[in-house]
Amino acid sequence: QVFPFGRQLGSLIIAVATAKPGESLAEVEAAMDAELQRLLKDGIRPAELKRAQTRRLAEFIRGVERIGGFGGKSDVLAESQVYFGSPDAYAQRLQTIRDATPKAVLAAGREWLSRPAHTLEVHPFPELAAAPDSVDRSAIPFPESQPEVGFPTFERATLNNGLELIVANWPSIPAVDLSLVLDAGYAADSGAKGSRLGTANLAMTMLDEGTQDLNALEIEAELDRLGASMTLGATLDTAFANVSALKANLVETLDLYADVVLQPAFPADELERLRQQVLAGIQQEMNQPQSMALRLFPRLIYGEGHAYAIPFTGTGTLESVRAISRDDLLSYHRNWFKPNNATLIVTGDITMAEARPLIERRFGRWAAGDTPDKPIGPVTPPERSTVHVVDRPGSAQSMIIAGHVVPPYDDPQRLALEAANDVLGGSFSARINMNLREDKQWSYGARSIIADARGPQPFFMFAPVQTDRTADAMAELHGELAALTGSQPPTPEEIAKVKDQNTLTLPGRWETHGAILAAIEEIVRYGLEDDYWNRYAQRVRALDVATVSTAANLLRPEQVTWVVIGDWAKIGEQVRALNLGEVRLVDTNGVVQAAR
Repeated sequence: QVFPFGRQLGSLIIAVATAKPGESLAEVEAAMDAELQRLLKDGIRPAELKRAQTRRLAEFIRGVERIGGFGGKSDVLAESQVYFGSPDAYAQRLQTIRDATPKAVLAAGREWLSRPAHTLEVHPFPELAAAPDSVDRSAIPFPESQPEVGFPTFERATLNNGLELIVANWPSIPAVDLSLVLDAGYAADSGAKGSRLGTANLAMTMLDEGTQDLNALEIEAELDRLGASMTLGATLDTAFANVSALKANLVETLDLYADVVLQPAFPADELERLRQQVLAGIQQEMNQPQSMALRLFPRLIYGEGHAYAIPFTGTGTLESVRAISRDDLLSYHRNWFKPNNATLIVTGDITMAEARPLIERRFGRWAAGDTPDKPIGPVTPPERSTVHVVDRPGSAQSMIIAGHVVPPYDDPQRLALEAANDVLGGSFSARINMNLREDKQWSYGARSIIADARGPQPFFMFAPVQTDRTADAMAELHGELAALTGSQPPTPEEIAKVKDQNTLTLPGRWETHGAILAAIEEIVRYGLEDDYWNRYAQRVRALDVATVSTAANLLRPEQVTWVVIGDWAKIGEQVRALNLGEVRLVDTNGVVQAAR
Protein backbone atom coordinates (compact mmCIF):
# COMPACT_ATOMS: atom_id res chain seq x y z
CA GLN A 1 0.00 0.00 0.00
CA VAL A 2 1.31 3.46 -0.94
CA PHE A 3 -0.30 6.68 0.25
CA PRO A 4 0.49 10.38 0.83
CA PHE A 5 0.54 11.66 4.41
CA GLY A 6 -0.04 15.40 4.13
CA ARG A 7 1.29 17.76 6.81
CA GLN A 8 1.69 21.54 7.10
CA LEU A 9 5.49 21.79 7.17
CA GLY A 10 6.53 18.65 5.34
CA SER A 11 4.48 15.79 3.88
CA LEU A 12 5.36 12.15 3.45
CA ILE A 13 4.87 9.42 0.88
CA ILE A 14 4.56 6.14 2.75
CA ALA A 15 4.79 2.65 1.27
CA VAL A 16 3.80 -0.23 3.54
CA ALA A 17 4.22 -3.97 3.01
CA THR A 18 3.58 -6.80 5.47
CA ALA A 19 5.72 -9.89 5.15
CA LYS A 20 4.55 -13.40 5.86
CA PRO A 21 6.02 -14.96 9.01
CA GLY A 22 9.50 -16.21 8.26
CA GLU A 23 9.95 -14.20 5.06
CA SER A 24 12.87 -11.80 4.60
CA LEU A 25 12.04 -8.12 5.07
CA ALA A 26 15.09 -7.26 2.97
CA GLU A 27 13.67 -9.18 0.00
CA VAL A 28 10.31 -7.46 0.41
CA GLU A 29 12.01 -4.06 0.51
CA ALA A 30 14.05 -4.90 -2.60
CA ALA A 31 10.90 -5.87 -4.50
CA MET A 32 9.20 -2.63 -3.51
CA ASP A 33 12.21 -0.58 -4.60
CA ALA A 34 12.38 -2.42 -7.93
CA GLU A 35 8.73 -1.61 -8.62
CA LEU A 36 9.33 2.06 -7.78
CA GLN A 37 12.33 2.26 -10.12
CA ARG A 38 10.32 0.63 -12.91
CA LEU A 39 7.61 3.27 -12.48
CA LEU A 40 10.08 6.16 -12.54
CA LYS A 41 11.83 4.73 -15.61
CA ASP A 42 8.90 3.55 -17.75
CA GLY A 43 6.42 6.26 -16.83
CA ILE A 44 2.67 6.25 -16.25
CA ARG A 45 0.11 5.09 -18.81
CA PRO A 46 -2.89 7.39 -19.40
CA ALA A 47 -5.32 4.62 -18.41
CA GLU A 48 -3.48 4.11 -15.11
CA LEU A 49 -3.64 7.81 -14.33
CA LYS A 50 -7.32 7.98 -15.30
CA ARG A 51 -8.15 5.14 -12.88
CA ALA A 52 -6.20 6.83 -10.09
CA GLN A 53 -7.89 10.19 -10.72
CA THR A 54 -11.34 8.62 -10.75
CA ARG A 55 -10.61 6.66 -7.59
CA ARG A 56 -9.37 9.74 -5.71
CA LEU A 57 -12.38 11.81 -6.76
CA ALA A 58 -14.78 8.98 -5.93
CA GLU A 59 -13.24 8.59 -2.48
CA PHE A 60 -13.66 12.32 -1.88
CA ILE A 61 -17.30 12.31 -2.99
CA ARG A 62 -18.25 9.34 -0.85
CA GLY A 63 -16.27 10.69 2.08
CA VAL A 64 -18.03 14.07 2.23
CA GLU A 65 -21.41 12.36 2.35
CA ARG A 66 -20.65 11.96 6.05
CA ILE A 67 -20.53 14.90 8.44
CA GLY A 68 -17.70 13.65 10.66
CA GLY A 69 -15.04 10.98 10.54
CA PHE A 70 -11.92 10.74 8.38
CA GLY A 71 -12.73 12.27 5.01
CA GLY A 72 -16.06 13.69 6.18
CA LYS A 73 -17.18 17.30 5.66
CA SER A 74 -15.73 18.55 8.95
CA ASP A 75 -12.40 16.87 8.24
CA VAL A 76 -12.15 18.34 4.72
CA LEU A 77 -13.06 21.88 5.81
CA ALA A 78 -10.70 21.83 8.79
CA GLU A 79 -7.81 20.46 6.73
CA SER A 80 -8.36 23.11 4.03
CA GLN A 81 -8.39 25.89 6.60
CA VAL A 82 -5.32 24.70 8.51
CA TYR A 83 -3.14 23.79 5.53
CA PHE A 84 -4.25 26.35 2.93
CA GLY A 85 -5.86 29.18 4.91
CA SER A 86 -9.34 28.80 3.43
CA PRO A 87 -12.06 26.20 4.10
CA ASP A 88 -12.88 25.97 0.38
CA ALA A 89 -9.30 25.25 -0.69
CA TYR A 90 -10.24 21.62 -1.27
CA ALA A 91 -11.79 22.72 -4.59
CA GLN A 92 -8.36 23.70 -5.96
CA ARG A 93 -6.91 20.38 -4.80
CA LEU A 94 -9.64 18.51 -6.67
CA GLN A 95 -8.96 20.58 -9.78
CA THR A 96 -5.26 19.74 -9.52
CA ILE A 97 -6.13 16.05 -9.51
CA ARG A 98 -8.44 16.47 -12.52
CA ASP A 99 -5.82 18.43 -14.51
CA ALA A 100 -2.93 16.05 -13.84
CA THR A 101 -1.18 14.57 -16.89
CA PRO A 102 1.06 11.49 -17.09
CA LYS A 103 4.04 13.74 -17.85
CA ALA A 104 3.43 16.06 -14.90
CA VAL A 105 2.84 13.18 -12.47
CA LEU A 106 5.99 11.39 -13.64
CA ALA A 107 8.02 14.57 -13.23
CA ALA A 108 6.75 14.98 -9.67
CA GLY A 109 7.53 11.34 -8.97
CA ARG A 110 11.08 11.64 -10.28
CA GLU A 111 11.63 14.80 -8.22
CA TRP A 112 10.34 13.50 -4.92
CA LEU A 113 10.43 9.69 -5.04
CA SER A 114 14.05 9.42 -6.16
CA ARG A 115 15.30 10.93 -2.88
CA PRO A 116 16.76 8.80 -0.07
CA ALA A 117 14.08 7.09 1.97
CA HIS A 118 13.79 6.20 5.63
CA THR A 119 12.98 2.51 6.14
CA LEU A 120 11.24 1.43 9.31
CA GLU A 121 10.88 -2.22 10.27
CA VAL A 122 8.13 -3.02 12.76
CA HIS A 123 8.59 -6.17 14.82
CA PRO A 124 6.46 -7.53 17.70
CA PHE A 125 5.16 -4.75 19.92
CA PRO A 126 6.98 -3.86 23.14
CA GLU A 127 5.14 -3.75 26.43
CA LEU A 128 3.33 -0.44 26.83
CA ALA A 129 1.76 1.36 29.78
CA ALA A 130 -1.08 3.85 29.85
CA ALA A 131 -0.24 7.50 30.53
CA PRO A 132 -1.74 9.20 33.59
CA ASP A 133 -5.23 10.60 32.98
CA SER A 134 -5.93 14.05 34.43
CA VAL A 135 -9.28 14.59 32.70
CA ASP A 136 -12.31 15.09 34.93
CA ARG A 137 -14.76 12.35 34.00
CA SER A 138 -17.07 12.66 37.00
CA ALA A 139 -19.96 13.87 34.85
CA ILE A 140 -20.92 12.59 31.40
CA PRO A 141 -21.79 15.39 28.95
CA PHE A 142 -25.23 14.91 27.45
CA PRO A 143 -27.21 17.11 25.03
CA GLU A 144 -30.23 18.91 26.44
CA SER A 145 -32.43 18.03 23.45
CA GLN A 146 -32.45 15.50 20.65
CA PRO A 147 -33.09 16.23 16.97
CA GLU A 148 -36.16 14.94 15.21
CA VAL A 149 -35.41 13.08 12.01
CA GLY A 150 -37.54 12.39 8.97
CA PHE A 151 -36.93 9.63 6.47
CA PRO A 152 -36.49 10.78 2.86
CA THR A 153 -39.58 10.56 0.70
CA PHE A 154 -39.48 8.24 -2.28
CA GLU A 155 -41.49 7.56 -5.41
CA ARG A 156 -42.68 4.26 -6.89
CA ALA A 157 -43.24 3.16 -10.47
CA THR A 158 -43.80 -0.17 -12.22
CA LEU A 159 -42.28 -1.04 -15.57
CA ASN A 160 -44.34 -2.90 -18.16
CA ASN A 161 -42.52 -6.15 -17.36
CA GLY A 162 -43.45 -5.91 -13.67
CA LEU A 163 -40.17 -4.54 -12.31
CA GLU A 164 -40.90 -2.30 -9.32
CA LEU A 165 -38.84 0.91 -9.32
CA ILE A 166 -38.31 3.03 -6.20
CA VAL A 167 -36.39 6.32 -6.36
CA ALA A 168 -35.37 8.35 -3.30
CA ASN A 169 -33.92 11.71 -4.33
CA TRP A 170 -31.18 12.55 -1.80
CA PRO A 171 -28.68 14.88 -3.53
CA SER A 172 -26.18 15.16 -0.69
CA ILE A 173 -23.29 14.17 -2.98
CA PRO A 174 -23.04 13.65 -6.77
CA ALA A 175 -23.44 9.90 -6.55
CA VAL A 176 -26.19 7.34 -7.11
CA ASP A 177 -26.64 3.99 -5.37
CA LEU A 178 -28.81 1.18 -6.74
CA SER A 179 -29.99 -2.10 -5.27
CA LEU A 180 -31.83 -4.82 -7.14
CA VAL A 181 -33.70 -6.86 -4.52
CA LEU A 182 -35.05 -10.25 -5.57
CA ASP A 183 -37.43 -12.50 -3.63
CA ALA A 184 -34.95 -15.38 -3.49
CA GLY A 185 -32.18 -15.63 -0.89
CA TYR A 186 -30.89 -18.70 0.90
CA ALA A 187 -34.46 -19.95 1.34
CA ALA A 188 -34.65 -20.29 -2.45
CA ASP A 189 -32.37 -23.31 -2.14
CA SER A 190 -35.44 -25.20 -0.92
CA GLY A 191 -37.82 -23.68 -3.46
CA ALA A 192 -36.93 -25.15 -6.85
CA LYS A 193 -37.05 -28.85 -7.63
CA GLY A 194 -33.61 -30.40 -7.47
CA SER A 195 -31.93 -27.29 -6.05
CA ARG A 196 -28.98 -27.79 -3.75
CA LEU A 197 -28.15 -26.00 -0.51
CA GLY A 198 -25.60 -23.25 -1.08
CA THR A 199 -26.70 -22.53 -4.65
CA ALA A 200 -27.99 -19.03 -3.90
CA ASN A 201 -24.81 -18.08 -2.08
CA LEU A 202 -22.53 -19.42 -4.80
CA ALA A 203 -24.59 -17.96 -7.65
CA MET A 204 -24.58 -14.47 -6.16
CA THR A 205 -20.86 -14.73 -5.39
CA MET A 206 -20.23 -15.63 -9.04
CA LEU A 207 -22.50 -13.04 -10.63
CA ASP A 208 -19.62 -10.62 -11.36
CA GLU A 209 -17.11 -13.32 -12.35
CA GLY A 210 -17.93 -12.88 -16.01
CA THR A 211 -20.65 -11.98 -18.52
CA GLN A 212 -21.13 -12.88 -22.17
CA ASP A 213 -18.72 -10.07 -23.14
CA LEU A 214 -16.44 -9.43 -20.13
CA ASN A 215 -14.36 -11.60 -17.81
CA ALA A 216 -13.92 -10.98 -14.08
CA LEU A 217 -10.76 -8.88 -14.45
CA GLU A 218 -12.35 -6.73 -17.14
CA ILE A 219 -15.41 -6.13 -14.95
CA GLU A 220 -13.19 -5.09 -12.05
CA ALA A 221 -11.13 -2.81 -14.32
CA GLU A 222 -14.31 -1.14 -15.59
CA LEU A 223 -15.57 -0.54 -12.07
CA ASP A 224 -12.22 0.98 -11.17
CA ARG A 225 -12.24 3.20 -14.26
CA LEU A 226 -15.74 4.44 -13.48
CA GLY A 227 -15.12 4.99 -9.77
CA ALA A 228 -17.94 2.52 -9.01
CA SER A 229 -18.27 -0.37 -6.61
CA MET A 230 -20.51 -3.43 -6.75
CA THR A 231 -21.75 -5.63 -3.90
CA LEU A 232 -23.53 -8.93 -4.54
CA GLY A 233 -24.97 -11.40 -2.09
CA ALA A 234 -27.98 -12.90 -0.37
CA THR A 235 -29.83 -12.94 2.92
CA LEU A 236 -32.26 -15.53 4.20
CA ASP A 237 -35.16 -14.11 2.15
CA THR A 238 -33.62 -12.06 -0.66
CA ALA A 239 -30.78 -11.82 -3.14
CA PHE A 240 -29.33 -8.41 -3.89
CA ALA A 241 -27.12 -6.77 -6.48
CA ASN A 242 -25.93 -3.32 -5.40
CA VAL A 243 -23.85 -0.76 -7.26
CA SER A 244 -22.60 2.67 -6.21
CA ALA A 245 -21.92 5.06 -9.09
CA LEU A 246 -20.62 8.57 -9.54
CA LYS A 247 -23.35 10.71 -11.08
CA ALA A 248 -21.01 11.76 -13.89
CA ASN A 249 -20.42 8.11 -14.84
CA LEU A 250 -23.92 6.81 -14.14
CA VAL A 251 -24.81 5.88 -17.73
CA GLU A 252 -21.70 3.75 -18.28
CA THR A 253 -22.02 2.22 -14.81
CA LEU A 254 -25.63 1.24 -15.51
CA ASP A 255 -24.53 -0.47 -18.75
CA LEU A 256 -22.02 -2.56 -16.81
CA TYR A 257 -24.47 -3.20 -13.96
CA ALA A 258 -27.21 -4.46 -16.29
CA ASP A 259 -24.69 -6.68 -18.09
CA VAL A 260 -23.59 -8.30 -14.81
CA VAL A 261 -27.13 -8.73 -13.49
CA LEU A 262 -28.86 -9.95 -16.63
CA GLN A 263 -26.12 -11.83 -18.52
CA PRO A 264 -23.85 -13.68 -16.07
CA ALA A 265 -21.76 -16.39 -17.71
CA PHE A 266 -20.87 -18.38 -14.58
CA PRO A 267 -17.55 -19.47 -16.18
CA ALA A 268 -16.52 -23.00 -15.28
CA ASP A 269 -12.97 -22.13 -14.24
CA GLU A 270 -14.17 -19.44 -11.84
CA LEU A 271 -16.78 -21.85 -10.46
CA GLU A 272 -14.11 -24.36 -9.47
CA ARG A 273 -12.00 -21.66 -7.83
CA LEU A 274 -14.90 -20.26 -5.82
CA ARG A 275 -16.22 -23.72 -5.01
CA GLN A 276 -12.97 -24.49 -3.22
CA GLN A 277 -13.24 -21.22 -1.28
CA VAL A 278 -16.79 -22.07 -0.19
CA LEU A 279 -15.81 -25.61 0.79
CA ALA A 280 -12.93 -24.27 2.86
CA GLY A 281 -15.34 -21.80 4.49
CA ILE A 282 -17.78 -24.59 5.37
CA GLN A 283 -14.97 -26.63 6.92
CA GLN A 284 -14.06 -23.61 9.03
CA GLU A 285 -17.72 -23.18 10.04
CA MET A 286 -17.84 -26.82 11.11
CA ASN A 287 -14.83 -26.29 13.35
CA GLN A 288 -15.89 -23.01 14.96
CA PRO A 289 -18.38 -23.55 17.79
CA GLN A 290 -20.59 -20.53 17.05
CA SER A 291 -20.92 -21.13 13.32
CA MET A 292 -21.27 -24.86 13.97
CA ALA A 293 -24.25 -24.15 16.21
CA LEU A 294 -25.79 -21.77 13.66
CA ARG A 295 -25.55 -24.48 11.03
CA LEU A 296 -27.33 -27.01 13.24
CA PHE A 297 -29.88 -24.88 15.12
CA PRO A 298 -32.22 -23.92 12.18
CA ARG A 299 -32.83 -27.53 11.21
CA LEU A 300 -33.86 -28.35 14.76
CA ILE A 301 -36.32 -25.48 15.26
CA TYR A 302 -37.89 -25.45 11.77
CA GLY A 303 -37.95 -29.14 10.93
CA GLU A 304 -37.40 -30.97 7.67
CA GLY A 305 -39.03 -29.44 4.60
CA HIS A 306 -39.10 -25.83 5.78
CA ALA A 307 -37.16 -23.36 3.62
CA TYR A 308 -35.45 -21.95 6.71
CA ALA A 309 -34.21 -25.36 7.91
CA ILE A 310 -30.79 -24.64 6.42
CA PRO A 311 -27.45 -23.42 7.76
CA PHE A 312 -27.98 -19.74 8.53
CA THR A 313 -24.60 -18.99 6.95
CA GLY A 314 -26.18 -19.79 3.58
CA THR A 315 -23.13 -21.75 2.48
CA GLY A 316 -24.82 -25.15 2.27
CA THR A 317 -23.12 -28.46 3.05
CA LEU A 318 -19.90 -30.02 1.80
CA GLU A 319 -21.91 -32.58 -0.15
CA SER A 320 -24.30 -30.07 -1.73
CA VAL A 321 -21.61 -27.58 -2.74
CA ARG A 322 -19.48 -30.33 -4.30
CA ALA A 323 -22.50 -31.31 -6.40
CA ILE A 324 -23.42 -27.78 -7.61
CA SER A 325 -22.86 -27.50 -11.34
CA ARG A 326 -22.75 -24.57 -13.72
CA ASP A 327 -26.21 -25.63 -14.90
CA ASP A 328 -27.46 -25.28 -11.30
CA LEU A 329 -26.25 -21.70 -11.22
CA LEU A 330 -27.82 -20.93 -14.58
CA SER A 331 -31.08 -22.51 -13.33
CA TYR A 332 -31.00 -20.36 -10.20
CA HIS A 333 -30.60 -17.24 -12.31
CA ARG A 334 -33.29 -18.39 -14.75
CA ASN A 335 -35.75 -19.34 -11.96
CA TRP A 336 -35.42 -16.32 -9.67
CA PHE A 337 -34.10 -13.39 -11.74
CA LYS A 338 -37.45 -12.19 -13.08
CA PRO A 339 -38.51 -8.52 -13.19
CA ASN A 340 -41.86 -9.35 -11.60
CA ASN A 341 -39.89 -10.94 -8.74
CA ALA A 342 -37.68 -7.90 -8.19
CA THR A 343 -37.56 -4.32 -6.97
CA LEU A 344 -34.90 -1.86 -8.11
CA ILE A 345 -34.18 0.81 -5.48
CA VAL A 346 -32.32 3.97 -6.51
CA THR A 347 -31.06 6.59 -4.06
CA GLY A 348 -28.89 9.68 -4.36
CA ASP A 349 -28.55 12.60 -6.72
CA ILE A 350 -31.32 11.55 -9.10
CA THR A 351 -35.07 11.96 -9.56
CA MET A 352 -37.68 9.51 -10.81
CA ALA A 353 -37.93 11.54 -14.03
CA GLU A 354 -34.20 11.02 -14.62
CA ALA A 355 -34.00 7.43 -13.41
CA ARG A 356 -36.96 5.81 -15.13
CA PRO A 357 -35.83 6.21 -18.76
CA LEU A 358 -32.33 5.02 -17.84
CA ILE A 359 -33.75 1.92 -16.16
CA GLU A 360 -36.32 1.29 -18.90
CA ARG A 361 -33.55 1.33 -21.50
CA ARG A 362 -31.53 -1.35 -19.70
CA PHE A 363 -34.13 -3.44 -17.88
CA GLY A 364 -37.33 -2.82 -19.86
CA ARG A 365 -36.88 -5.86 -22.16
CA TRP A 366 -36.12 -8.21 -19.26
CA ALA A 367 -38.72 -10.97 -19.63
CA ALA A 368 -41.20 -11.66 -16.84
CA GLY A 369 -42.13 -15.16 -15.71
CA ASP A 370 -43.16 -17.45 -12.89
CA THR A 371 -40.92 -18.26 -9.94
CA PRO A 372 -40.88 -21.31 -7.65
CA ASP A 373 -42.55 -21.23 -4.24
CA LYS A 374 -40.51 -21.08 -1.05
CA PRO A 375 -42.02 -23.15 1.81
CA ILE A 376 -41.83 -20.57 4.62
CA GLY A 377 -45.15 -21.34 6.27
CA PRO A 378 -45.97 -21.71 9.99
CA VAL A 379 -43.96 -23.96 12.29
CA THR A 380 -45.53 -26.17 14.94
CA PRO A 381 -43.76 -25.45 18.24
CA PRO A 382 -42.35 -28.39 20.19
CA GLU A 383 -44.34 -29.68 23.16
CA ARG A 384 -41.31 -29.51 25.43
CA SER A 385 -37.68 -28.48 25.48
CA THR A 386 -34.87 -30.67 24.13
CA VAL A 387 -31.11 -30.44 24.57
CA HIS A 388 -28.76 -31.35 21.71
CA VAL A 389 -25.09 -31.74 22.57
CA VAL A 390 -22.29 -31.91 19.99
CA ASP A 391 -19.27 -33.54 21.59
CA ARG A 392 -16.08 -31.54 21.12
CA PRO A 393 -13.44 -33.32 23.20
CA GLY A 394 -10.83 -31.09 24.77
CA SER A 395 -12.79 -27.89 24.23
CA ALA A 396 -11.91 -25.19 26.78
CA GLN A 397 -15.28 -23.52 26.23
CA SER A 398 -18.83 -24.55 25.48
CA MET A 399 -21.04 -22.72 23.01
CA ILE A 400 -24.68 -22.52 24.08
CA ILE A 401 -27.53 -21.56 21.75
CA ALA A 402 -31.12 -21.81 22.91
CA GLY A 403 -34.35 -20.59 21.41
CA HIS A 404 -37.38 -21.27 19.26
CA VAL A 405 -39.48 -19.79 16.47
CA VAL A 406 -41.47 -16.57 16.98
CA PRO A 407 -44.03 -14.86 14.69
CA PRO A 408 -42.96 -13.38 11.32
CA TYR A 409 -41.55 -9.90 10.85
CA ASP A 410 -44.94 -8.40 9.95
CA ASP A 411 -46.57 -9.52 13.20
CA PRO A 412 -48.40 -6.61 14.94
CA GLN A 413 -46.44 -7.21 18.16
CA ARG A 414 -43.02 -7.18 16.51
CA LEU A 415 -41.74 -3.86 17.91
CA ALA A 416 -42.87 -4.80 21.41
CA LEU A 417 -41.32 -8.26 21.09
CA GLU A 418 -38.05 -6.77 19.86
CA ALA A 419 -38.07 -4.43 22.86
CA ALA A 420 -38.56 -7.41 25.18
CA ASN A 421 -35.62 -9.14 23.49
CA ASP A 422 -33.51 -5.98 23.86
CA VAL A 423 -34.18 -6.07 27.61
CA LEU A 424 -33.25 -9.75 27.75
CA GLY A 425 -30.09 -9.77 25.64
CA GLY A 426 -30.14 -7.28 22.80
CA SER A 427 -27.29 -5.09 24.04
CA PHE A 428 -24.19 -5.13 26.20
CA SER A 429 -26.10 -3.87 29.24
CA ALA A 430 -29.02 -6.31 28.80
CA ARG A 431 -29.85 -8.88 31.44
CA ILE A 432 -28.09 -12.02 30.26
CA ASN A 433 -24.80 -10.27 29.47
CA MET A 434 -24.78 -8.43 32.77
CA ASN A 435 -25.43 -11.78 34.48
CA LEU A 436 -23.00 -14.11 32.70
CA ARG A 437 -20.24 -11.63 31.85
CA GLU A 438 -20.29 -8.72 34.28
CA ASP A 439 -21.58 -10.48 37.39
CA LYS A 440 -20.35 -14.08 37.16
CA GLN A 441 -17.55 -13.63 34.59
CA TRP A 442 -18.28 -16.99 32.99
CA SER A 443 -18.51 -15.62 29.45
CA TYR A 444 -16.89 -12.94 27.32
CA GLY A 445 -20.33 -11.98 26.10
CA ALA A 446 -23.90 -13.28 25.95
CA ARG A 447 -26.70 -12.00 23.72
CA SER A 448 -30.18 -12.78 22.46
CA ILE A 449 -31.38 -12.16 18.92
CA ILE A 450 -34.54 -12.20 16.86
CA ALA A 451 -33.20 -12.64 13.33
CA ASP A 452 -35.31 -10.80 10.76
CA ALA A 453 -37.28 -13.11 8.47
CA ARG A 454 -40.34 -12.86 6.27
CA GLY A 455 -41.64 -16.15 7.66
CA PRO A 456 -41.44 -17.43 11.26
CA GLN A 457 -38.40 -15.77 12.83
CA PRO A 458 -35.73 -17.49 14.88
CA PHE A 459 -35.27 -16.26 18.43
CA PHE A 460 -32.20 -17.48 20.25
CA MET A 461 -29.90 -16.73 23.16
CA PHE A 462 -26.23 -17.54 22.76
CA ALA A 463 -23.27 -17.57 25.09
CA PRO A 464 -19.75 -19.01 24.86
CA VAL A 465 -18.86 -20.02 28.43
CA GLN A 466 -16.01 -21.72 30.24
CA THR A 467 -16.46 -25.47 30.20
CA ASP A 468 -16.88 -25.98 33.95
CA ARG A 469 -19.78 -23.48 34.00
CA THR A 470 -21.72 -24.88 31.05
CA ALA A 471 -24.63 -26.30 33.04
CA ASP A 472 -24.66 -23.33 35.42
CA ALA A 473 -24.84 -20.93 32.47
CA MET A 474 -27.69 -22.91 30.90
CA ALA A 475 -29.58 -22.67 34.18
CA GLU A 476 -29.02 -18.92 34.29
CA LEU A 477 -30.19 -18.44 30.69
CA HIS A 478 -33.32 -20.47 31.37
CA GLY A 479 -33.88 -18.53 34.58
CA GLU A 480 -33.51 -15.14 32.87
CA LEU A 481 -35.97 -16.12 30.13
CA ALA A 482 -38.47 -17.46 32.67
CA ALA A 483 -38.13 -14.32 34.81
CA LEU A 484 -38.71 -12.00 31.83
CA THR A 485 -41.96 -13.78 31.03
CA GLY A 486 -42.99 -14.21 34.65
CA SER A 487 -41.70 -12.84 37.93
CA GLN A 488 -39.48 -10.05 36.56
CA PRO A 489 -41.12 -8.43 33.53
CA PRO A 490 -39.43 -5.49 31.82
CA THR A 491 -39.16 -2.43 34.05
CA PRO A 492 -39.98 1.16 33.03
CA GLU A 493 -36.26 2.00 33.26
CA GLU A 494 -35.27 -0.86 30.97
CA ILE A 495 -37.92 0.05 28.41
CA ALA A 496 -36.90 3.73 28.49
CA LYS A 497 -33.30 2.72 27.72
CA VAL A 498 -34.41 0.48 24.86
CA LYS A 499 -36.53 3.27 23.38
CA ASP A 500 -33.60 5.69 23.53
CA GLN A 501 -31.27 3.15 21.90
CA ASN A 502 -33.68 2.60 19.01
CA THR A 503 -34.69 6.22 18.36
CA LEU A 504 -31.82 8.54 19.26
CA THR A 505 -29.53 6.75 16.82
CA LEU A 506 -31.78 7.40 13.81
CA PRO A 507 -30.14 10.69 12.62
CA GLY A 508 -26.80 8.94 12.25
CA ARG A 509 -28.39 5.78 10.94
CA TRP A 510 -29.70 7.50 7.79
CA GLU A 511 -26.69 9.67 7.01
CA THR A 512 -25.58 8.07 3.73
CA HIS A 513 -27.10 6.87 0.47
CA GLY A 514 -26.23 3.31 1.40
CA ALA A 515 -28.02 3.59 4.74
CA ILE A 516 -31.15 4.98 3.09
CA LEU A 517 -30.96 2.22 0.53
CA ALA A 518 -30.77 -0.43 3.26
CA ALA A 519 -33.79 1.03 5.07
CA ILE A 520 -35.88 1.00 1.88
CA GLU A 521 -34.70 -2.58 1.24
CA GLU A 522 -36.24 -3.47 4.60
CA ILE A 523 -39.55 -1.93 3.51
CA VAL A 524 -39.43 -3.98 0.31
CA ARG A 525 -38.25 -7.22 1.91
CA TYR A 526 -41.01 -7.32 4.51
CA GLY A 527 -43.81 -5.49 2.72
CA LEU A 528 -43.91 -2.53 5.13
CA GLU A 529 -45.87 0.69 4.61
CA ASP A 530 -44.04 3.40 2.67
CA ASP A 531 -44.19 5.71 5.69
CA TYR A 532 -42.90 3.01 8.05
CA TRP A 533 -39.68 4.79 8.97
CA ASN A 534 -41.39 8.16 9.45
CA ARG A 535 -43.67 6.56 12.03
CA TYR A 536 -41.06 4.23 13.51
CA ALA A 537 -39.80 6.53 16.28
CA GLN A 538 -43.34 7.40 17.35
CA ARG A 539 -44.31 3.72 17.53
CA VAL A 540 -41.24 2.83 19.56
CA ARG A 541 -41.78 5.71 21.99
CA ALA A 542 -45.39 4.55 22.48
CA LEU A 543 -44.26 1.22 23.93
CA ASP A 544 -44.99 0.73 27.64
CA VAL A 545 -44.51 -1.93 30.29
CA ALA A 546 -47.85 -3.62 29.63
CA THR A 547 -47.34 -3.83 25.85
CA VAL A 548 -43.79 -5.15 26.09
CA SER A 549 -44.66 -7.61 28.85
CA THR A 550 -47.53 -9.01 26.79
CA ALA A 551 -45.27 -9.48 23.79
CA ALA A 552 -42.64 -11.13 26.01
CA ASN A 553 -45.10 -13.99 26.52
CA LEU A 554 -44.34 -15.04 22.94
CA LEU A 555 -41.03 -16.28 24.38
CA ARG A 556 -41.58 -19.76 25.83
CA PRO A 557 -38.97 -20.96 28.36
CA GLU A 558 -40.41 -24.48 28.47
CA GLN A 559 -40.37 -24.98 24.68
CA VAL A 560 -36.75 -24.06 24.03
CA THR A 561 -34.47 -26.04 21.74
CA TRP A 562 -30.94 -26.11 23.17
CA VAL A 563 -27.72 -26.70 21.24
CA VAL A 564 -24.56 -27.10 23.28
CA ILE A 565 -21.15 -27.65 21.71
CA GLY A 566 -18.57 -28.76 24.23
CA ASP A 567 -16.66 -31.61 25.84
CA TRP A 568 -19.33 -34.20 26.68
CA ALA A 569 -17.07 -36.03 29.12
CA LYS A 570 -16.81 -32.86 31.23
CA ILE A 571 -20.31 -31.39 30.84
CA GLY A 572 -22.61 -34.34 30.13
CA GLU A 573 -23.62 -35.31 33.67
CA GLN A 574 -24.22 -31.71 34.77
CA VAL A 575 -26.29 -30.92 31.66
CA ARG A 576 -28.41 -34.01 32.16
CA ALA A 577 -28.96 -33.13 35.81
CA LEU A 578 -30.58 -29.80 34.83
CA ASN A 579 -33.68 -31.66 33.59
CA LEU A 580 -34.29 -29.02 30.93
CA GLY A 581 -35.53 -31.70 28.53
CA GLU A 582 -34.45 -34.86 26.76
CA VAL A 583 -30.69 -34.77 26.15
CA ARG A 584 -29.48 -36.04 22.79
CA LEU A 585 -25.88 -36.47 21.72
CA VAL A 586 -25.73 -35.48 18.01
CA ASP A 587 -23.17 -34.95 15.28
CA THR A 588 -22.61 -31.63 13.50
CA ASN A 589 -25.49 -32.41 11.12
CA GLY A 590 -27.94 -33.05 13.97
CA VAL A 591 -28.01 -36.82 13.54
CA VAL A 592 -28.59 -38.45 16.93
CA GLN A 593 -25.61 -40.46 18.12
CA ALA A 594 -27.10 -41.51 21.43
CA ALA A 595 -30.17 -40.65 23.50
CA ARG A 596 -29.45 -39.28 26.98
